[in-house]
Amino acid sequence: MTLGFVGMMGNAAIIKKLGGYSNTKMHGNLSMAGLFTALAGLYVIYQNKNNIGKDHFTSNHSIAGLTTLIGCAMIGIAGGTLLHPDFGVAKTNKTLRKMHKLGGRCMVALGWFTCYSGLSQLTSSGWVIGFYMLPLFLTLPFTLT
Repeated sequence: MTLGFVGMMGNAAIIKKLGGYSNTKMHGNLSMAGLFTALAGLYVIYQNKNNIGKDHFTSNHSIAGLTTLIGCAMIGIAGGTLLHPDFGVAKTNKTLRKMHKLGGRCMVALGWFTCYSGLSQLTSSGWVIGFYMLPLFLTLPFTLT
């Protein structure tokens, strides 16, 4: 780990890795881009269901998807306002940062469940589901730890 800044705040040392600022900004930008892309997908699905006369939010898949989107929006708003590296009023609050991190991981896991439940509604083939889930299991150590 390359250290770029070591400072003191109260009795606790703050250690920031080189590239931390730009990585944090990129994390926020990519996360918000992903959220807006998912919201666009929700809009398309919602309009498609309107066009064919189907009810909305009736399956586990749809409820989990809506919960994931709402959770991601809440985490994104909190991160973008409170933890922003330029003007965040709580950017050094370790408790809030940990809650943001754990909440994001929970939303990723819920998103994976949402994808799995949607695919399992389309097919019962173990091979298809297995090939779909394999990359998720392979990236699990990098994504949720």
